[in-house]
Amino acid sequence: MARMGEGDKRWIVEDRPDGTNVHNWHWAETDCLEWSRNFFKKTLSDQSLLNGEGNLFIKINKVDKLDGEAYVNIRKGKIIPGYELSLVVSWEGEANDSDGNSVLKSEGTVEIPYISDENADEDPELRVTVKDDGPIGKRLKEAFLAKGKPFVLEQVRAYVSAMANGGPAKEELEVKKVAKKTAAAGSGDEKAVAAAAPVVEKKEVVKKEKKKEGFKTITMTEKFSCGARYLFEILMDENRWKGFTQSNARISKEVNGEFSIFNGSVTGTNVELQEGKLIVQKWRFGSWPDGIHSMVRLTFDEPEPGITIVKLVHSDVPEEDRYGNATVVENTERGWRDLIFHKIRAVFGFGI
Repeated sequence: MARMGEGDKRWIVEDRPDGTNVHNWHWAETDCLEWSRNFFKKTLSDQSLLNGEGNLFIKINKVDKLDGEAYVNIRKGKIIPGYELSLVVSWEGEANDSDGNSVLKSEGTVEIPYISDENADEDPELRVTVKDDGPIGKRLKEAFLAKGKPFVLEQVRAYVSAMANGGPAKEELEVKKVAKKTAAAGSGDEKAVAAAAPVVEKKEVVKKEKKKEGFKTITMTEKFSCGARYLFEILMDENRWKGFTQSNARISKEVNGEFSIFNGSVTGTNVELQEGKLIVQKWRFGSWPDGIHSMVRLTFDEPEPGITIVKLVHSDVPEEDRYGNATVVENTERGWRDLIFHKIRAVFGFGI
């Protein structure tokens, strides 16, 4: 083993004088704990949830505590978030009688003991307490569970999404991406540019290339031990979606109707529906660049009673999201396999 400073210089990693992390080859870690505190303080402070409905007033006051760790690693443009947090939020409630007179005022807390990147696809455990344990206090707690719990979990999901997109490092990544594109646009041999085709023709060529490149098609074939019509109904029924994905869903069963699944992470419209035979939909993920939609085509074939073959063709899936992460196709394919097809088998017992 060579001593410090010796050996082949081609294999010695040295700090650049300008401090540049070339191509983001090395890990670039950003501490996100304070940013996380500010995120939740902004979204979970002074929020009115009920304002007289049923003679009840419910309000989230502030974030009392956020402990743990949070960071974002970026290497070669890939975002890798990590966080383990515990969150405590205070709230207050008031119950009035039919004449508008206050009957009870009480305070409470919301505790989420574990928010983790390991469970990013699941809602965390949430504990709600109220200081008054009488019947009116219990009524206030039930009202908070009905109105406040979904609101708090929505902010947690927004945080998870923000961290997946880079958190406080997102702006830095976008600046680097823009700078890279600008530098590429300004490079090249001047003589070659002068000898190139007219500017108008060049723009047309670039536009055609963009349409062909940067998108992929996902194809999958899955087998289920159930009838095709029943499987079709599961995929088009929002209550069953909520059941096997454990997330919110709104699904229209009409052509040109809209849908929203996975807590709003995926939205789109129905293009063509043939019961038990075909589902064609436009899909869009919230993290995709603006204006980009993909096309999902699910065909159902029942070669024998009680056995269904589903063929998926998911076309026009962008290779990168709006932040330059090149894992969109991989994540989308894994989502179809693990979060939809495998979950349907496990929950409804359609395994082969």
